[in-house]
Amino acid sequence: MGLRLYNTLSRRLEEFQPLEQGRVSTYTCGPTVYDRAHVGNFRTFLCEDILRRYLKWKGYEVVQVRNLTDVDDRTIHAAVQRGIGLRELTQPYIQAFFEDHDRLGLERAEYYPRATDYVPQMIELVQKLVERGLAYEADGSVYFDISEFPSYGSLAQIDTSALREGEREAGDQVYDKEDARDFVLWKGGERPEEGDVAVWDSPWGPGRPGWHLECSVLALTHLPQPFDIHSGGVDLIFPHHTNEIAQAEGATGKPFARFWLHAKHALLDGRKMSKSEGNYLTLDDLVEHGYRPSAIRRLLVSGHYRTELNFTLASLDDAARSVERLIEVRRRLEVSLSEDVEAPRTRLAELTQRALAEFEEAMDDDLNVAEAWGALFVLAREANSELDRAGDRVPAVEAQAALDAVASMDQVFGVLALAEGEVAEVSAEKRSWIEARLTERARARAAGDYARADAIRAALAGEGVEVEDTPSGSRWKLRR
Repeated sequence: MGLRLYNTLSRRLEEFQPLEQGRVSTYTCGPTVYDRAHVGNFRTFLCEDILRRYLKWKGYEVVQVRNLTDVDDRTIHAAVQRGIGLRELTQPYIQAFFEDHDRLGLERAEYYPRATDYVPQMIELVQKLVERGLAYEADGSVYFDISEFPSYGSLAQIDTSALREGEREAGDQVYDKEDARDFVLWKGGERPEEGDVAVWDSPWGPGRPGWHLECSVLALTHLPQPFDIHSGGVDLIFPHHTNEIAQAEGATGKPFARFWLHAKHALLDGRKMSKSEGNYLTLDDLVEHGYRPSAIRRLLVSGHYRTELNFTLASLDDAARSVERLIEVRRRLEVSLSEDVEAPRTRLAELTQRALAEFEEAMDDDLNVAEAWGALFVLAREANSELDRAGDRVPAVEAQAALDAVASMDQVFGVLALAEGEVAEVSAEKRSWIEARLTERARARAAGDYARADAIRAALAGEGVEVEDTPSGSRWKLRR
């Protein structure tokens, strides 16, 4: 059985096959760039990164679009309050997003369209909806008439039978999520609170696009219709994704997206991360406290995307230690590989094959990363056991197969590759100094000079180097 994904549209697991053989088209809702993205935002982005990576691991070419929402109520209000233009406000936050994006090891999407670059296409789509009788003008704005779109609300499973006739919602940010109303496509009319920050000419007078309109247009511009997968946070199911479908399908008469995947929130100490409530952490906050991006990524991709993830500093410490365990077993395998000696066969080849099979089985089951991580850590534990029994000398072919398996699984997790860059920060000079101190310490211990050995260990600890003594020799690693 192949890859199965939970489709929000059908509320069930479905076998996934792209429409175009060997090629998957995806749209992922990106950040609203009025402020720096927080760790909770990146939980969703990282879940989507795991999807992208696993599709590639399965042999697919992936074409991904992630939008940058640079015009909506929040960006406009922030620009007005600061007395600057929209681009001047949003550009630093876009730059910060990509800095954090890269520090956390997310693969770059093929397209990152900014909403403000596609306003003519948005106007064209609104015109089509008006021509088809699915939209109407009122007070200088244009609204989608949901009573004219019978399948409205199917994604969110909303009962539209009790809708109150003639009601509409003009804003982007404030929206009663339990009451479906006609929603704004083009926001015109007098808006003194928005100033002249975001105004474009249109057939209905000056105005600007509604937030929901942007993603429909950006997806239709860069992807076929229907495209394969649309993803985002669970909070976007209604109204945002519901309205995206209505706009796109209403204008074209074709299905919009085949699969809809939604990630649940990251909590901070049991509470939803929220900027409005001041309950959030940024990547900078954590790095300033000494946490490495590899540990942060490890924690954020540790649980299933359809379950909430509770982010705590204690769990982040655990994540850091788990990354170190993987780095250490990989180092031991590399040392064994470099030994030019005959070694008796072990169970390592069998364990490696089993781990890869269990990893793929777990990931095929709706991206069950918790079980997939389990397969990797079982391999790490059993590889350590085999290395202990063999005195760190296993056949080179077995060591290479295990290293290849770890690397293959990390193509999806992206944690060890990130950690490599962090470890690479140790200069060759410092690495040589550490190894020389360890050699000196080994001689002191062999001579029974334990005071000298302890002094060398203390000197290493002062430089952030942790030493572990094992039956096969001393190992070192940098502390977080």
